[in-house]
Amino acid sequence: MKKLIAVILSAIMALSCVAALAEDPFAALGNYTMIVGHAQPESNPRYISMEKFAADVAEKTNGHVTVEVFGNGQLGTEKEMLEQVVQGVTQGMPGGQYDFSPRLLMFTLPFLANNREEVTALLQSDLAKKVSAEAAETTGTVIINLCDAGGFRQFSNNTRPLTKPEDLKGLKMRTNGMKTIDLTFQAMGANTVSVPYADLYMGLKTSIADGQENPWVNVEGMKFYEVQKYFTEVNYQFHPDPFYVNAEWWASLPAEFQAILSECATEMGEYNDQLIDQNSDAAKQVVVDAGCEVYVPTAEELAAFQEACQPVYSQVVTEGICTQAELEEMLAIVAAVRGE
Repeated sequence: MKKLIAVILSAIMALSCVAALAEDPFAALGNYTMIVGHAQPESNPRYISMEKFAADVAEKTNGHVTVEVFGNGQLGTEKEMLEQVVQGVTQGMPGGQYDFSPRLLMFTLPFLANNREEVTALLQSDLAKKVSAEAAETTGTVIINLCDAGGFRQFSNNTRPLTKPEDLKGLKMRTNGMKTIDLTFQAMGANTVSVPYADLYMGLKTSIADGQENPWVNVEGMKFYEVQKYFTEVNYQFHPDPFYVNAEWWASLPAEFQAILSECATEMGEYNDQLIDQNSDAAKQVVVDAGCEVYVPTAEELAAFQEACQPVYSQVVTEGICTQAELEEMLAIVAAVRGE
């Protein structure tokens, strides 16, 4: 009788386990927490899309992977947050920080792309996948998505309207330390000063820098229009937005969770880019309504800016950011979208 009862109890337990697995196929995989930091405020597409990522991961893993997102620079500067990811203090960071993956800078060449289709083609190319894969070999991170960091970037300053490249001569233009931004401003005769993103508002207010460059959504979100007078809609550059994840933590995840996080990251990137496109014009209007002067160059004036920046293309090859063959590959990708 005791043996019979034991068999029955064992069968009941087995059936209970089967039922539990049927209700939650991830029950046996364990629980994981992913702490993610980034620099953008609540109204920014990155902030909104990362909240979507956290919610999607929770839903699709049945709550077994919890993503805790700390935006608005709560965990430090972008460089500090990336260092935290590399060290395993946190698990993830989306942001245009390339100190540990400088080859991503090849996609930030001035006037490389003109529209969303061209940006998407570049960031989804085999070349982009190759460069992203290199990060795992050199930085201890895995890049699980590559989207747009904020849209096309514009110039602003407090000294004079920028209608031609020569207008930048002598201005102290803020950079985030990116080589291609430095080279672009220097090609037009500006001086560069590095100021962390979180400190930029005060840096402009106190004239540490005369001007800066950022997309409209960042200008609006960080209220740079309060401390800048002249804007030029030059659309000179876009930044890839790599989603860095600590490689060791990533390797510890079951394959099922890796697949889900990759899927959610892809959806997050697509949503981020949609928000950027939807919000850019509205963000620009906020700048106009604030009383700033927004100058839109003519085609001829824009061509002059493009011509002034041409030396940057050969310099990135000299600097080892990309090879001549990779440069030609990027130009071919854009040309294909344009039907050239």
